Amino acid sequence: MQQHVLGPLGSARWAAVTAGNFNLPPANSQRIQPHPLQPQSRTMRRVSILRSVALQKKRPSPPSALFQQSCRRRNHTGTRTFPAWFVRGGTSNGLVIRREHLPAKESEWYNILPQAMGSGDALHARQLDGMGSGTSSTAKIVVLAPGKNGHDVEYTVVQAGVRDNVLDQAGNCGNMTAIIGPAAWDMGYVSEERKQSVLEQQGGKQWATLRTFNTNTSKTIDLRFRVAGSPPTYCPEGDYSIAGVAGSHSPITMSFIDPAGAKTGKQLPTGNKIDTLKLDDGSEVEASLVDVGNPGVFIKATSMGFPASGEGLTPAAVETDTALKQKLEMIRRAGAVAMGMNPEMGSVPKVVMVYPAGSRQDVDLQCLAMSMGQAHKAVPLTLALCLGAAAQTEGTLAASMMSDDSKGRGVVRIGHPSGEVDVSTTRNGDKIEAAQLLRTARVMMKGDVYY
Repeated sequence: MQQHVLGPLGSARWAAVTAGNFNLPPANSQRIQPHPLQPQSRTMRRVSILRSVALQKKRPSPPSALFQQSCRRRNHTGTRTFPAWFVRGGTSNGLVIRREHLPAKESEWYNILPQAMGSGDALHARQLDGMGSGTSSTAKIVVLAPGKNGHDVEYTVVQAGVRDNVLDQAGNCGNMTAIIGPAAWDMGYVSEERKQSVLEQQGGKQWATLRTFNTNTSKTIDLRFRVAGSPPTYCPEGDYSIAGVAGSHSPITMSFIDPAGAKTGKQLPTGNKIDTLKLDDGSEVEASLVDVGNPGVFIKATSMGFPASGEGLTPAAVETDTALKQKLEMIRRAGAVAMGMNPEMGSVPKVVMVYPAGSRQDVDLQCLAMSMGQAHKAVPLTLALCLGAAAQTEGTLAASMMSDDSKGRGVVRIGHPSGEVDVSTTRNGDKIEAAQLLRTARVMMKGDVYY
């Protein structure tokens, strides 16, 4: 029936039109002839409608000028390679690469990493032609280098774009941080003498603690993880499980040392516990702007029209509400400006909707976070850390969600779309000396990445 209406267009051109191939002759081209049984005007109208539908389906509206400049997919030969590990860290996954296997100039990484990850997938956002998986949490890269100034290793997190080719190094990734200690241990960044000095026995198992340095935030993170064998190597086997990841593994204790002011230099970048943000559409919204681990813009879910219980607030609901996503991005950008940050950098700050525990007896408060324009199916770990600190800072919107019984315990259990996560903080008065979280991680593949 479709070929009958289109006549000489045939199935090949039908497939091209519906697939979004817009390099076609115009609808009134002499190459498009009407079927002998149909009036020409009807045929032309039909082709025009098909082209219009294809355009609407296949051309997403770019959210910013940065998107427009960067969404062109770069071709690759598929014959160039670099060695890497493919890993899971917490609820994220991506590549671990040695610094020496990338160009010395970070500006030249743009010629390698987007292609390796399959970025610039403007139409489909699936990254099928690379190592990414179409979401911000599965498009991560960490680059390792020898440690300095008492650190065993230093690392840089690179957030690869999905629809665009942007490489964003503005913030740390708490989930991928979990793999840094084990990777540094097994990749040879730690001397044998140092390994022996950091080993300890507990419960009939061996554990190691390494000190790492994150270059994105210039912060120190201590990582404690299980090792086994002779010589000892990282051992992911264990009985600890985290929300969002099937099965159980050995726990990794992450201690973020002096985590406040990771990007702005202050826990409360504006000096206020609540700010009123003026948005581009003329509206206003209250937000708590907090920078611990990574900066966050925390707003009440009720300010976005959701009930106090958070009923109906799910990643799927957010993803299908274009107007809501645009509003949240507007809030994120306004928060970035208020904190003195570049609003064009999509990775930080992140905007987070918070609401009370409600009927959930197993958590202290709940949240849904946005990450790189997408509703996160769990919670970015550094944002959980930031929210945990905000919840224990009296006067913030997050603190107002906490019950009296939840306050002052030192541990905040945060509910998110996939489950919950515990954030423990050590404070000295108003100063946060450290924040601890538990994650799991494992290496899934070692080899060469073609790009």
